[in-house]
Amino acid sequence: MSKQPKYRQVADALRREIVNGAFDHDRRLPSESELSARFDASRNTVRSGLALLVSEGLITSSQGLGYEVRSHEVFQLNASRFEDLTFPQHGDAYNTDVTNAGRRPHQTFRVEMLPAPAEVAERLKVDEGSKAVLRFCHRYVDDVPWSTQATYYPAWLIEQRTRLAEPGDIEEGTTRYLAASGIEQIGYFDEIATRMPTPDEARLLEIGAGVPVLLWTRTGYSADRPIRCTITTFRGDLNRMNYEIGDIAARSENT
Repeated sequence: MSKQPKYRQVADALRREIVNGAFDHDRRLPSESELSARFDASRNTVRSGLALLVSEGLITSSQGLGYEVRSHEVFQLNASRFEDLTFPQHGDAYNTDVTNAGRRPHQTFRVEMLPAPAEVAERLKVDEGSKAVLRFCHRYVDDVPWSTQATYYPAWLIEQRTRLAEPGDIEEGTTRYLAASGIEQIGYFDEIATRMPTPDEARLLEIGAGVPVLLWTRTGYSADRPIRCTITTFRGDLNRMNYEIGDIAARSENT
C-alpha cells in the first residue's frame, strides 16, 4: 500500500493520465464527485489533489466549469539560428521562425529612453544609471502570448542610428539594421535561467498558477565592445529552446 497521502495518490494518477494523452481530445476532467467515487476519497481530498495539479500548471480551474487540462502546443525556437544574418529571413528573426513553423506572428512595441538597470549596465559595460534606449516587444504566436523582449542599447550607439529610438518595428530586424549602418554584431553571449513570473509577467503572458518563465539574456558584441543586451521572457509551458553547435549533418540523415 502506498505511503503517499491520499490527495497525492489522486494527483499522481491523474498526472500520469495527462502525460500519457488520456485527455488530448476532451481536455475536461471528470467532476469532483466522479473522482471521489473513482478514488474512494472525500471531495476535500480530491480537491487537494486537483489543487496540486493546478499549482504545477497542468490543469486550470474555472468557477462553475470544473477542471481542464492545459493546452500545451509548444513552440520550438532554434536559438543558434536566431539573428543569423546568413539564414533566409522574412523580416526579423521572430517573424521568420514563427512563419517558418506555419504559425502566425504578431507583436506590439514600446520604445523609451531610460537609465540602464544595474545588471544591464554591467553587460553593456556602461555606468549604472547611464541612459539607454529600451525597445520592448510583446510577442504572440497565433494570438497566444509567447514572450516579452526587452532590448537595451547604449546611448552612444544611437547618435548616428536614430531608427533605434523611433517607435515601431524595424522591418529587417535591428541586427541587420545595425550591420548595414556599420555596427556588425560578430558574436553574442547567452544566459539561460528559470524562475516564477512577476505579477506583470503573469499578466502580460497570461500565465496560470505554477507555470515558470524561461529567461534568455543575450549580450551582443561588435569587434570592440557590447552593443546591446536583450532579455527575453518566455512562458515556460509553451516554449522549447534548442541550439545547433558543430556539424550535425547526421541528425537530418537519421530523421
